[in-house]
Amino acid sequence: MTDPDPGARERLRRWRLILGGDDADGVSGETGEPLALSADDVRRDQALGALYDAPAKGPGGMGASSPRVARWLGDIRTYFPSTVVQVMQGDAMDRLGLRQLLLEPEMLRTVQPDIGLVTTLVGLGRAIPQRSRETARQVVRHVTRELEERLRSKTVQAVTGALNRAARTRRPRHRDIDWNRTIAANLKHYQPEYRTVVPERLIGYTRNTSQVQREIILCIDQSGSMAESVVYSSVFGAVLSSLRSVRTRLVVFDTEVVDLTDELDDPVDVLFGVQLGGGTDINRALAYCQSQIARPAETILVLISDLYEGGIAEEMLRRAASIVGSGATFIALLALGDSGHPSFDANHAAALAEIGVPAFACTPDQFPELMAAAIERRDIGAWAAAQGIVTAGPA
Repeated sequence: MTDPDPGARERLRRWRLILGGDDADGVSGETGEPLALSADDVRRDQALGALYDAPAKGPGGMGASSPRVARWLGDIRTYFPSTVVQVMQGDAMDRLGLRQLLLEPEMLRTVQPDIGLVTTLVGLGRAIPQRSRETARQVVRHVTRELEERLRSKTVQAVTGALNRAARTRRPRHRDIDWNRTIAANLKHYQPEYRTVVPERLIGYTRNTSQVQREIILCIDQSGSMAESVVYSSVFGAVLSSLRSVRTRLVVFDTEVVDLTDELDDPVDVLFGVQLGGGTDINRALAYCQSQIARPAETILVLISDLYEGGIAEEMLRRAASIVGSGATFIALLALGDSGHPSFDANHAAALAEIGVPAFACTPDQFPELMAAAIERRDIGAWAAAQGIVTAGPA
C-alpha cells in the first residue's frame, strides 16, 4: 500500500491500529516499510494490544498488577474519545477480568464513569470491600447526576402537562380555558352569519398541584439482566418523587420484596440498596404492590421485568388480572434502557397482554411520554404503536 494523500494516510493509520503491528497486517508506507506511528499512536497501539492481543479471561498484556491496569485505564482516557473508552472498558471487564480489579478504590478513581460501569458496580453490590465503597458511591453518583440532569426537564414537563390536561373541568376560569378543545366540542353551534362558534360548553383544566393526583408504583425486577433498567428506574423514581402532585413508590424484588421509597430522593442509596441476581417471584412483588393501591383509578403500576417468573405463573397472571380489574393502569416494561432488544419470557408477556397489561421495552427518552399517556389514561398499546414500539401479543 502507498499513502498518496493525507486522507489515504489517515485511513492507513487507522487500519494499522486496528490490525496491529505484525507483518501480516499488510500496512506499509510509501517506501514499502511498515507504517511509522507517532508517539501518541504508539501508546494507542500498546493500549489496544494490551486488551485485544491478550488471552481472554486472563491477565494478558497488563498482568495482574493494579498499577499497570490503572495506567492502562488512564491511557485509554487520554488517547481515545469517550465513546471508544466506554467500549474498551466494557471489553476489558469481560476479557481481562477487571471486575475483580475494580474492587480496589485506586482503580475506580481511574475509570471513566458511565452507565456500563455503574451496572457493574451495582452488580458487585455487597461484594465491594468497605475500603472501596465510598469511591464506588462517588462513581455512581457522578453518572446518576448526569442522567438526572438529562432526563429531569423532559420528565417534569411531560408529567405535569399530562396532569394538567387530565384535570380538565367544564367550569374553568377564563385563563384555564382550553380553547382548542372548547371550539372542537362546540362546532355544532357554529353561526355562519357571524362566522363564529357560540361555546355552550367550556372545557378547561385546573392547575391544583397542592394535592396528589396520581400514585405511581415502580416495581423493579432485581435479576442480573435488569441492571441497566434498575439504574434508569432509580433516576426516574427520584425525578417523579420530587413532584408534589405525584406520589411515587419504588419497590425492588427477587424472591423477596424490598420497598425503597424512603430512599427515593437519592438514586445512589437506591442502587446500593438493591441486590442483583438470585431468583424471581413476580407474583409476590405484585401482591405487595397491590396492597399499596388505595385509589386504583388514580394508580399507575409499572412492572419492570423480563417476566422470567420463578414463582407460580398462574397466580401471577390472576393477580395481574385482579389489579387491572380494580381500575388501576398496569404496564409491563420488559426493559428500561438503551441496550437493544431484551431477552424476556414471550409467553408471559403475551398472557399479560391478553388481560390488558401492555408489555414492551422502552428507552429512557420514551419513558416520560409513556408516563404522560398513562396519566391521561390513553390507550398505551396505541401510544406504543405510534412510537414504533413493538408490543407483546397473544402467543
